[in-house]
Amino acid sequence: MTTVHTFCRYCLASCGIEVTVEDDRVTKIAPDKRNPHSWQDFCAKGRTANQLVEHPRRILAPMRRVGQGYVEATWEEAIDDIATRMNALIDADGPDAVGVYYGNPAGFSSSNIVFMNGWLDAIGTHSRYFVGSVDQNAMHVVSEAMYGSELMSPVSDVDRCDYFLLVGTNPAVSAWNWLETVPGGWRRALARQRDGATLVVVDPVLTESAKQADVHLPIRPGHDWALLLAMVKVVLDEGLEHAEDCRDLATGVDDLRALVAEADLDDLARRCELPRAQIETIARDFARARGAMVVTRTGVSLHAAGTIAEWLGHVLNVVTGRMDRPGGRRFERGYVDALRLFDLAKRPVHLSRLRRRGMIAGAHGLAELPDEITTPGPGQIRAMVINSGNPVVSGPDGAKLDAALADLDLLVAIDLVQRESHRHAHWLLPAVHWLERNDLPAFTSSMHDEPFVQYGVRAVAPPPGAREEWRIWIDLALAMGRPLFGARGVNAFVSATRRLARLARRPSLEFSPHWIDRLLIATSRKVNGRKLRWRDVVDNPHGLVLGPREFGHFRAALRTGDGRVHAAPPEFLARTRELLAANPVAPEGYPFILGSRRHRHSMNSWLNELPGLHPAGKVNEALLNPADAAALGIDDGDRVRVFSPVGAVELDASVASGVRRGLVVVDHGWGSRIFDPRRGAEPQSYGVNRNLLAGDEIDPLSQTSTLSSTYVGVQRV
Repeated sequence: MTTVHTFCRYCLASCGIEVTVEDDRVTKIAPDKRNPHSWQDFCAKGRTANQLVEHPRRILAPMRRVGQGYVEATWEEAIDDIATRMNALIDADGPDAVGVYYGNPAGFSSSNIVFMNGWLDAIGTHSRYFVGSVDQNAMHVVSEAMYGSELMSPVSDVDRCDYFLLVGTNPAVSAWNWLETVPGGWRRALARQRDGATLVVVDPVLTESAKQADVHLPIRPGHDWALLLAMVKVVLDEGLEHAEDCRDLATGVDDLRALVAEADLDDLARRCELPRAQIETIARDFARARGAMVVTRTGVSLHAAGTIAEWLGHVLNVVTGRMDRPGGRRFERGYVDALRLFDLAKRPVHLSRLRRRGMIAGAHGLAELPDEITTPGPGQIRAMVINSGNPVVSGPDGAKLDAALADLDLLVAIDLVQRESHRHAHWLLPAVHWLERNDLPAFTSSMHDEPFVQYGVRAVAPPPGAREEWRIWIDLALAMGRPLFGARGVNAFVSATRRLARLARRPSLEFSPHWIDRLLIATSRKVNGRKLRWRDVVDNPHGLVLGPREFGHFRAALRTGDGRVHAAPPEFLARTRELLAANPVAPEGYPFILGSRRHRHSMNSWLNELPGLHPAGKVNEALLNPADAAALGIDDGDRVRVFSPVGAVELDASVASGVRRGLVVVDHGWGSRIFDPRRGAEPQSYGVNRNLLAGDEIDPLSQTSTLSSTYVGVQRV
């Protein structure tokens, strides 16, 4: 029996874990309480991680579609066939004929992301799609416009905050974790509350966090922007702004004053359906608090006005002096300068073929993908690789995307099991689980709330037929004869190291992510005056805190040309004026807004089928306000049909007093079938896919699908 100390890779919290292994099999996973940074948010997902390793339907070798079934093949056969077919498509139609979609699991593997992009650059395609356009693009757009970098993500100084304004977030469940991570963040916020801090939660649902807040604002769904604009107006109209930061740190404050002068507080209060007096009180208390922060999350970004709400949250932090000050938001430098590396990387600039929209964080919006596959013409996508993702379930209008994927000449899925989005795949390529690989999460080091490093070692060996994703990307580039990273000579170098490793019988001589990890540590910057060495990393299996949290780095990290925060980007001002001029109403027959929520035992669409994760049952429900349910003749537990112009689902109703009127809440991430390509058994499926109800409408600034701004109807079955 051995014990391995590593970290969980299901979310950015990266909780330290202690893995007990017997005969190369995981027998127990527990929190690593010697991890000095992150174990307090350890949850059932990490505790049961070995269930996915041992999944009875796990793909154990490359599988090729033959008729309506699959047969196992060798890796050489798989790579050769895929490379030949992709080269033929590129030669006939250009590189954009081949595309990639990658999901959350890929984002938690540095080696996967690095070498996937190396392969994409090798073939020269712009057909790149990412799960970020489902929930996080608004943050990237705002960061680019205000701070000059899509990766600029301020972290929260929870321990010194006196006033928390939490908008569209439920940290009691999500663990203060989305493009930043604050280990034990919710517990730490509650500790501040016990010491006198104020907790305000803005959410149309009485969530787990809202139940413990001092104030819960049950806002009208999709109108967070109106509340935040009203607060900015109160601050600027009443002279409550931080004069120094408005003068020296930020530009565009006069443009903000002009914008709020056009807005009426009564109108904004009506839009968000909150009392004007309450909005004014919260704005004043926030501005006058010693340390305060606005935190916005995915609940904000899943709406048609998500980018504007995200922006106004940042504006409120800036104009009240919350940036780079105790109790507010600051920039964590990390041991790797991720912003500089991002600047150096080749980021494709491209307008989509049909709708002429740009790329965000290096990818196009998922809502565009079905039409890009099915619409003939130059640049039409004819081959796709789905890299650790399930877009039919994660994204909008899954039925339309499913039909498009069926139309491809080549569909390749890289994953552990065959999911809903892979059902038309020509090739299934077996990947490895994070318990079976090493990881250095260097590129997210600036998203932690303190300077921290940990090398995640593998706990068990992968199945002999599985292959790490980075190797798949390299193998494809070599087989296609396309220069990895778009750089001449790299393929020859990689091939030479492989020959040398084989001849010398020393696998470490082969070029691999380990080389990059060592290079990143060797070139890492000093943190708190300390130069990090590789020996420091490997000698501290529980992780290493590199020093105390520091302020004073935010201004230097700005990538704007003038070194200041651009508080009023013109495109945001214009979009806000559009919102002020509009008066959206529910279309006839669809009186409800479709909301969503998170469960601590789920991670989007990729764990819900596992046993032991959902003690209350592996199913999602439709949550309705009691008054709405009574008006429809619906009782708790009744079967209901939720429908929209593009789809319908049936599920059980749950009458919940914590849901505001006019809202129906259905958890996302359910309804994916898990197939059994090895034995051909019937698919397994739990719950329903609520995203089948969402069309291709987007936030025009971020291209985020409006998954929580969808109008639906509800009826008893």
